[in-house]
Amino acid sequence: MNINTKEHFRHIRRILIAVLVLNWLVALVKIIYGFVSKCSSMTADGFHSLSDGASNIISLIGIHFASQPRDSDHPYGHKKYETFFSLGIAGLLCIVSFQVLLEGIRRILKPVIPQIDLAGFIIMVLTMIINILVMNYEYKKGKVLQSDILVSDSKHTKADILTSFSVIITLFAIKSGYYIFDPFATIIISLFIAYSAFQIARESSKVLCDAAAIVDTKRIVDIVLSIKGIGSCHKIRSRGRPDDIHLDLHVQVNPNMHMDEAHKISYAIEEAIKKDIPQVTDVVVHMEPKEKF
Repeated sequence: MNINTKEHFRHIRRILIAVLVLNWLVALVKIIYGFVSKCSSMTADGFHSLSDGASNIISLIGIHFASQPRDSDHPYGHKKYETFFSLGIAGLLCIVSFQVLLEGIRRILKPVIPQIDLAGFIIMVLTMIINILVMNYEYKKGKVLQSDILVSDSKHTKADILTSFSVIITLFAIKSGYYIFDPFATIIISLFIAYSAFQIARESSKVLCDAAAIVDTKRIVDIVLSIKGIGSCHKIRSRGRPDDIHLDLHVQVNPNMHMDEAHKISYAIEEAIKKDIPQVTDVVVHMEPKEKF
């Protein structure tokens, strides 16, 4: 593995550790206050934040595997492990969503009157601000580093922000005497969490099931046809992660072309595509004779 690749994963790892500490700090504060005040929506939000921290640990494990160099068993590398472990985050979110849903239903069947004071509002506002800062930072870094783990985790945090906002509204309703809002808000939170899980699973499955990584194939055709000696380009296929795209295509050349010349053209195609689209890491060119050239 080259130094740049090592630094890439080291950078992602540092971000995840920092986010992990913040997530568990936020979770601890909300869970403790939620239990003390008997506010189920706030406790549920705290456990949602706790699952953020757990997903960070899953992400760190995924990064460990993804950062391994290519070997005989994995000639294309291990980067898909990062995408695979992002499914673990989705699975964790589904479990948390179900548990929160059950808690909301239990509170409807057996109502409990929460004891809310000013501290509750302060805690929710401060933790939501922290989550907003974390989400923006993690999402931007995820896009820059083209990391599925960071982008998925930022979406997890985004769901936490939405749930925190709904909890703040619920706290106002509770203070006004509408205690029934607490269990209903808890149920709504569970739906937010479930939707986040769906989004992550959908994006990860595209990579793992080899959905087209480059939709605009005309861009590839234009690059290829700009190289002298090529008659046409077709059967373009792409797959892989956004930062590790594998591409194969067919080109037609003069049937009388010498093998050395065909090899040079194949190499030129690969270099031109990688230069124009840096995310492409592997290009396979199939040469075909074009009868009327």
